[in-house]
Amino acid sequence: MELEDIVIEGSHKNFFTPSVNFSAKTGICELSGESFLEDTQEFYKPLVDWLEEYTTKIKKPIAFLIKLTYFNTSTSRCILDLLNVLKDYEDEGGDVTVNWHYDENDSDMEEDIEDYMIDTGLNINIIPF
Repeated sequence: MELEDIVIEGSHKNFFTPSVNFSAKTGICELSGESFLEDTQEFYKPLVDWLEEYTTKIKKPIAFLIKLTYFNTSTSRCILDLLNVLKDYEDEGGDVTVNWHYDENDSDMEEDIEDYMIDTGLNINIIPF
């Protein structure tokens, strides 16, 4: 069974939906924009499931790129779930790179990223723009 890519165009309607581009072929997974959703779990669960399937079946290098300019507390928990899947994969010998691009003037975001590194044990490349 082939793993389908996930491509979601971000929107700013009633809530802010991030753009998602997870490619099974390249192993590049990008999450960008703003994440302020009514049902965060419902939005992120398929992303966590996709990563779990990728890391158990495809087992190729994965590059996770985060370019979120804003996310709310419920999104924060879902990001932790995504990062934990990546850490588990890395612990099993998987090749994982996480690059988190953030606004260099956003010290709160930088602290959040550092907290994720502490919580998951995953090395995250913090890239200011």
